[in-house]
Amino acid sequence: MPAERVNFESKSGHKLAGLLDLPDDKEASVFALFAHCFTCGKNLKPIVNINKTLAEYGIGVLRFDFTGIGDSQGDFSETNFSSNVEDLEAAAAFLAEYYQAPALIIGHSMGGAAVLQAAGSIESAKAVITIAAPSSPDHLSNILEEKRNMAKSEGAAEVTIGGRTFTLTKEFFDDLEAQKMKETIGNLNLPLLILHSPKDQTVDMENADEIFQAARQPKSYISLDQIGHLMLDEKDARYVGNLIGTWVQNYL
Repeated sequence: MPAERVNFESKSGHKLAGLLDLPDDKEASVFALFAHCFTCGKNLKPIVNINKTLAEYGIGVLRFDFTGIGDSQGDFSETNFSSNVEDLEAAAAFLAEYYQAPALIIGHSMGGAAVLQAAGSIESAKAVITIAAPSSPDHLSNILEEKRNMAKSEGAAEVTIGGRTFTLTKEFFDDLEAQKMKETIGNLNLPLLILHSPKDQTVDMENADEIFQAARQPKSYISLDQIGHLMLDEKDARYVGNLIGTWVQNYL
């Protein structure tokens, strides 16, 4: 069924745009949050396909644009990893007030790092899933090394991703590098599912190994075999959705 459009306010006062994917009968047994990858947005087709699959398991999923992305208000240049985490907390509060507090939090790529960080402050969370996630946010800083060096020397640098240009500030990179993700993962104390492909050329599989080693039990690690980082083939995204839908039945 068509997704329901929703809006909610971020901690900084911006209106964030979301879409709520629900089962056909609109009766979700549990609710989840989905955090998109860096600059990707809520409308990325793989996210849509994963959420449609989860709806078949009775799971309602809220996908939304982080501040300054897509249909959400705000200036992207004033955001960082920490503000993404705050947006997730605001999304969880919105679900708790108007629907049902999210029991499941899912993140793709940098969104995966964000849900690992946010999980400790979302009290309703009963399980966490990462898809192709870096083991630390500063992985992005290393990928964008040239832009990072420019931002640190000049205050800001522009990067073009998917035909769109974004401004990354010195503060953006400082915030990435300030995160203590290994400690955060070690203190997670929630069931964790790690999904990652050995063919991922954007975030290599060593990151999944590091997340798994840092996390406590219960934890699960599933290789996505030949699936690419963005899961652009619908059958790949559906496969990921089915893996999640099956795994969470043990915990929700």
